[in-house]
Parts: sequence; C-alpha cells; structure tokens
Amino acid sequence: MHQVDVAVIGGGQSGLAAARELRARGVAPVILEASAQAAGSWPRYYDSLTLFSPAGHSSLPGRPFGGDPDRYPHRDEVVGYLLRYADHLDADIRTGTRVREVRAADGAFTLALHGGGRLSARAVVAASGTFGRPYRPALPGLADFTGTVLHAAEYHSPRPFAGQRVVVVGAGNSAVQIAAELARHARVTLATRRPVRFARQRALGRDLHWWLTRTGIDPLPVGRFLRTPPAQPVIDDGRYRNAVAAGSPDRRPVFAGADGPKVTWADGTTEEVDTILLATGYRPDLDYLAPLGALDASGQPRHREGLSSTHPGLAYVGLEWQRSLSSNSLRGVGRDAARVAQHLAAHLQRR
Repeated sequence: MHQVDVAVIGGGQSGLAAARELRARGVAPVILEASAQAAGSWPRYYDSLTLFSPAGHSSLPGRPFGGDPDRYPHRDEVVGYLLRYADHLDADIRTGTRVREVRAADGAFTLALHGGGRLSARAVVAASGTFGRPYRPALPGLADFTGTVLHAAEYHSPRPFAGQRVVVVGAGNSAVQIAAELARHARVTLATRRPVRFARQRALGRDLHWWLTRTGIDPLPVGRFLRTPPAQPVIDDGRYRNAVAAGSPDRRPVFAGADGPKVTWADGTTEEVDTILLATGYRPDLDYLAPLGALDASGQPRHREGLSSTHPGLAYVGLEWQRSLSSNSLRGVGRDAARVAQHLAAHLQRR
C-alpha cells in the first residue's frame, strides 16, 4: 500500500491552502480531489454568483487574486483563480479520486478509495467542504408537497422557473441573491423565520471586509468567546434591501404547512406553488470519517479550532466558524491552514 506524509481530502480552496502551508513547512502533501479539476465546488455554484468580498480580500496564501482589488469577482473568475493556484502549487494533486472511508491503523490512517484503491497516510487534513451535503430542514408539510422541491445546490439560473410561483426558504446571502434574481422572471416569496438582516457592503468609501480587518473583528477567534456563532447578515450594496422592500421578492414567515400543490401561510391563506427552493445552507461533508469515530451523532467533527479532539494527526480546514467568521472563505481559510500545517508538521517530527 502506497504511503504518504499527509493526505489532504478535497482540492478546493481549503485543500489548496492546506497543501501550500504544508509545503512551506517541508511536508509533502497529496491532494485527493473527487471531481475532475482542483476547483472544489465553485464550478457547481449558480451561474450569477458573485463574491461578497472584493478581490483584494479574496486571496489564498502566497498568490494575490489579481486585477482590480476593489471589484467583486464572479464565480467563473474564482474557478480560474483556483485552477491557476493549483497549477503553481508544488504538490501531488490527484483528481477523480474520491475517498470512501478513513480508518486508523498502527498510528497512521488508511484511506479506502472509491474504485478499490487504498492509501496510507501519516496524517490527514479533511478539507472537503460542505457542498456535497446540502441541509434540508424538516419544514411543516414539505414531505406532502407535490410540486418541485430543490436545494440551492441544484439551482443554476432563473430560466427554468420563468412564470412560476416560487418560494425560496432562507435568509442568508445566497437565499436573498437567488430570490431577487428569480423575482425578475417569476412570482417569488422569500420565506424566513425572522426578518432579513442587511449589512452595508461599503461604508465611508471602504468595503465591509476592509473595516472587519482594520478593526480586528476578523480574524478574531470568535469561537473562544461565543458558545453559538451569530447568524451572518446579508451583505448588500442596497439592491437587495430595495428589492425586498418593493416586494420583489416579498418576504413572509415560513409557511405553516403544505399539502399537494398548495402551501398554507401563517395567516391561514393557501395558494398553489410550483417550486420550493431551499437556500438553507450546508453541513460538513465528512461521512468518510464516520468509521474513525471522529464525528458526533449529527455528523459534526469533534475538534478544537480545526484540530481533531479524537485523533492526533487528523485536522480540518474550511469548517464554518472553525476559528473566525471567515474560516470557510477565500479570505480567511489561509490563516487556519497555516495553523493546522504548523501543528501537523510538529506532529510528524515527533513520530
């Protein structure tokens, strides 16, 4: 069985950042990426996705994003950036390689691959993100709804929904962006548990992320001070707040029930709906770690700031709120990757 120093599971932004920081510390990583290219989930996001952080605040370690630092890059620009980053990375990247399970064996880890291959690693970085595990909440009556139910992971453009009655469930950035886009082609309600919170994208001529960095709020290790991370607001240049205020989309509390093609709203009214689109987020896609006992009952990793609390030599990069509010973003993942790489390099030296 082939043995490597560190197996990095996932070749998106988190895995690439982890590999770069490991190489900087003299460790040879092997990146195992399930898809055909080292760009993670970015190629599968919806067509109009635009970063909420400017290019100047959206870089991985060692390589600036490039171009106008104040622009907000489009999805395809991010894909191109990640592919260039991978091309310049001195690491063994194996695309089309999906990890089926990880087990501990003789002080190391054995990785079973789909297709029958196996790999031995002295350490493992789980950097597989969340896109492969969309969160679908148990909303009242949803199982009885006979219309179309989709998750935002399956949404690409508004064209298939033209003329439909659509309910978008969620209050985050993607939910609001998708609902506002759909509302130009369909009749759309944004259904949320509470009113949508907006944050100004720019203040006093500076982007919000400049202020977060300048004030030290980011990369403040929020997890040390907050038991439950707060819900992040929708970052807005004014367009989305104005669209919701104008009723395009309109905003209502989440429906009280569904039956057949109809939903029932909190005020008791019912109406037929063509599509319910769940923009309800994701959970860590880490099922391959279940045999290790590294996950809790809900599938969440047992860790402290990215370092496994169950297995020395196992670490995570790219978890939401891993250490700070930007831990799972382009602008913040590099800091966590550096900390994890330093820990793993020391771990390997001790063995």
